[in-house]
This record gives sequence, structure tokens and C-alpha cells, in this order.
Amino acid sequence: MPKISVYDMAGKQVSEMELSDAVFGITPNQAVLHQAVVTYLANQRQGTQSTLTRTEVRGGGRKPWRQKGTGHARQGSIRAPQWTHGGVAIGPKPRSYRLSLNKKVKRLALKSAFSAKVLDNDMIVVDKIVAEEYKTKTMVNMLKALGADRKALIVLPETDEKVVKSVANIPGVATAYVNTLNVYDILKYDKFIVAKDAVLKIEEVYA
Repeated sequence: MPKISVYDMAGKQVSEMELSDAVFGITPNQAVLHQAVVTYLANQRQGTQSTLTRTEVRGGGRKPWRQKGTGHARQGSIRAPQWTHGGVAIGPKPRSYRLSLNKKVKRLALKSAFSAKVLDNDMIVVDKIVAEEYKTKTMVNMLKALGADRKALIVLPETDEKVVKSVANIPGVATAYVNTLNVYDILKYDKFIVAKDAVLKIEEVYA
């Protein structure tokens, strides 16, 4: 079982904990991680872009000139694609970009992401992450003490508005709960800061 140090919010080591091999000790599957990230990003797309075809552009009901004898190329409508203000020939229309992963692949991707953070020494376990008041400085000081004052994801075991709102103003730092974690967010941030109770919940869910 991989062992990891547990720190307090002042950056001092207070204990050690053993992590579950089944969740934090597997060999990361790069193909599955890639698939999970692609699926997540595709599912963020709205797919609402739309262009007008020649049948949808206003005007163009009359033939611009007679078929023969003018010296011009023959034309049937001033709203054909080759005309300025004409319709778009093969433009985008609303569509769904949605992709899906089966449950086993999702679980493997999350376990691979957790294990990758442990392997890269980018996972930091904190005994308790609390804020007694709505104060950004408290969270800034914690991140500096933990050596994670760049891009960091803070994972909480349950809803804590004071922590969430205290972190909201810090550039490059975000919060998440155990039940809202996704592979993209875990890999996107440099440091993965997890409350000890959240680690236990993750092991309970994914072991």
C-alpha cells in the first residue's frame, strides 16, 4: 500500500496514512485517461451553432436576369451560396457532440487519475480543511504552506460554503466534492489537495 504524509493547514506533517492499492496504487492507463478527457470536453460543447442555407436566407425569390442572351453566367437566385449575403452551402447546424463511457471505464479512468497524482507526488492530504470565516487570506496561506500556490484543486468531503467562497477569488485554484470529481479536473490542476475525510470517502466509493 502506498503511504502518504498528512499535513495540517500550516504545512506541518501531523501523521501518515496508507492509501488503498486498488484506488491510488494502480498503473495509470493512459488510453483510458485520454478517452475520459476527450469525452468530458466533448460533452461540454453546446452544439448550438447554426448557419442559414439558401432556403432560409431572406429574399432571392426572383430570378436576377433571364437565362440566355445577357452575357452573364446563368443564375437562379441572388441567395445562392456564391452570392454575397447568400446562404451557406455546407455550414454547421445544431447537433449533439455527446459521448459516453461505460461505468467500468469511468471507474478505471478515475483510479488512473488518482494513481497518477500519487506517482507524481502531486497529491497532498490535509488533516482538515476548514475556514472559520469567509476569508481568502486563510486559503492563500494554506496553499503557500503546502507549496501549492499555483494551479490546485481542493477536494472536500462535504459542502463547506466558507471554504468554497474563500477559494473562489484565488486565480488557478478550484474546489470540488468527492461526488463531483472528474478526470479532466484532476489532471488539469498541478496539485491535488484532498482532505483526509475525502480520501476515506474516495476509497469507500472506488475501492
